[in-house]
Amino acid sequence: MFDKLDDLLRRYEEIMNELHEPDVVNDQNRFRGLMKEQSDLTPLVEAYTEYKKRRQDVEDSLAMLEEENDGEMREMLKDELAAARKRIEELEQQMKILLLPKDPNDDKNVVVEIRAGAGGDESALFAAEIYRMYVHYAESQHWKVETVSVDEIGIGGMKEVTFMVNGQGAYSRLKYESGVHRVQRVPETESGGRIHTSTITVAVMPEAEEVDVVIDEKDIRIDVMRASGNGGQCVNTTDSAVRLTHYPTGIVVYSQTEKSQLQNKAKAFALLRAKLYDMEQQKAHDAEAQLRRSQVGTGDRSEKIRTYNFPQGRVTDHRIGLTLYKLDKVMNGDIQEIIDACIAADQAAKLSKMNESA
Repeated sequence: MFDKLDDLLRRYEEIMNELHEPDVVNDQNRFRGLMKEQSDLTPLVEAYTEYKKRRQDVEDSLAMLEEENDGEMREMLKDELAAARKRIEELEQQMKILLLPKDPNDDKNVVVEIRAGAGGDESALFAAEIYRMYVHYAESQHWKVETVSVDEIGIGGMKEVTFMVNGQGAYSRLKYESGVHRVQRVPETESGGRIHTSTITVAVMPEAEEVDVVIDEKDIRIDVMRASGNGGQCVNTTDSAVRLTHYPTGIVVYSQTEKSQLQNKAKAFALLRAKLYDMEQQKAHDAEAQLRRSQVGTGDRSEKIRTYNFPQGRVTDHRIGLTLYKLDKVMNGDIQEIIDACIAADQAAKLSKMNESA
């Protein structure tokens, strides 16, 4: 591990020198690439620099202990030695995590697709609430949310909603939301007061660039039409909605939320690219079953990942055995604690696998 850290430290110093060269400053693409690499390496370099300092502190404390006869001074040195050794253990764990292979999609924006499942109108109502939960969470992270398409029912529910989340590291956190979400409560539509169980599915896909997915024009049918559902006068009276049909896969995507046909077309193509890219990702997950088992819910869309129990005010994430009794806050977008726990469990599983293969 330390040979690799020394190599990365040398690379970091090279980058810092290159960033001051006039040729690099004048080449914006190269400059941005080096800045990104420097940003990625900084946490690791800072941890390794502190680690080496703490190692030196241990050596200094041990040397001073051999020469020191004063009892009070020896106790102080022993305390400093214990603190340095404890910090060294923490830094070693931190560096191991930072050295884990990074998901190449982590820095990407995401496309999120929520679909009502079992439970009829109650499922559609819950889908709308989960959509709002993610919107509130995105706002707390200062991310931008753009709705691509929505199929609403008259009582405020959504049979299906697709939206894009644009923000630094959006996929690195929201990817753990993919799967089946289950709700247990007395539905507003239920007069008998019985608790019902309904489900929705959430799919989180990394946004794909044109270089990631090449779409042949011959494989696409483009239809334009008037948007349906809620919208402004322009939305409902002009042929602004766009539907794309991808012949090789049978995927159909629809964008209706913009007044401009060109904007809806751009969103529809972004959604189609994300879906095609996601299909390739899913194939890779299926081909590497062991890898999928080492991750926390980023591989299997049919997996039941979470239950929201309204009568008891609790949320349970089944993958990591986490239960929180703050359902109201969670439904209002306070899901960072759940995401952090999923990230920690994912890292622990990967570290365990790395140690097994070492």
